[in-house]
Amino acid sequence: MKTKIIITTIAVFLILSLLVIITNRNKTRGDLQMISANPEKGFNFPYYLFLPEEGLNGDQVFFIVEPNNTGSPTDDFDKHIDAAKQQAKRSQIGNYLSHKLRLPLLVPVFPRPENNWKIYTHALDRDAMVQKSNSIERLDLQLIAMFEDAKIRLAQLGHKVEDKFIICGFSACGTFTNRFSAIHPQKVKASVAGGLNGILILPTANIGSRPMPYPIGISDLKDLTGHQFDSVSFGKVPQFLFMGEIDDNDAAPYEDAYDNSEREIIHNFLGKQMLPDRWNYCRDYYQKKNINAKVRTYPKTGHEITDEIQEDILSFIKTSIYNKLK
Repeated sequence: MKTKIIITTIAVFLILSLLVIITNRNKTRGDLQMISANPEKGFNFPYYLFLPEEGLNGDQVFFIVEPNNTGSPTDDFDKHIDAAKQQAKRSQIGNYLSHKLRLPLLVPVFPRPENNWKIYTHALDRDAMVQKSNSIERLDLQLIAMFEDAKIRLAQLGHKVEDKFIICGFSACGTFTNRFSAIHPQKVKASVAGGLNGILILPTANIGSRPMPYPIGISDLKDLTGHQFDSVSFGKVPQFLFMGEIDDNDAAPYEDAYDNSEREIIHNFLGKQMLPDRWNYCRDYYQKKNINAKVRTYPKTGHEITDEIQEDILSFIKTSIYNKLK
């Protein structure tokens, strides 16, 4: 009888311990708020505003902006809300940097429609950028409007936020980050993007006689955005761009990521093989154009963010933004 009681007690203790561990893992470790959509202010969707429990850096407060990535298209907007919430609470780049640097984090809740599945909003593809007169028109400008709204909210709490922000992302939202940085380099203090399918937006209108349209290049960027590509500002933005050596997540073959004409340009000019050909081509092109980018390939690493990558990102931000290691 005593043995049964002891065993039962141990079982209860283990269950309670497991519940404590699960509870701790699910803790937000900061203040997380969902800000409602406000079309009058320029954003048609809500966003999450996260303030780390460590408090905000009192010297210079830069927002960290991490575009959302649900992982698949769905017309159930609640799934996009939940995915963005989880991303704001525990993402491996945005939330990690928020805690380490004591900076606020903004994660938008942009939809990725299933009924129009070729519009890859979470990667800011061409289909997303050509939308007109609907709720997903110019998601890049909507993201800036969210940032401006969040700045006001922090000002009301007594915090002065810098006018440029750190933008970061991995996989689809890494691609969004790289493309956004080319469209709006004047708003970007630093850019961190990984898992990029071996493809970077090229800061050129042509390769030889072949035009390089968005999102491969910038030949028609003015037609899409109303302004010319700012090569000087883009060249100065500190960028940390990375891929895993054994990453096999290639978006190029898929119709939601690229159409046939884009795929033809990628295969014929950048390279059909993602690693190492295409990735090395983009790396070398950035170097040739004197883009302020640190391009890394991590050995024995797949489509993932390792502890080493996190530490390198943190070091990059500390040195490029604050000019010192804290």
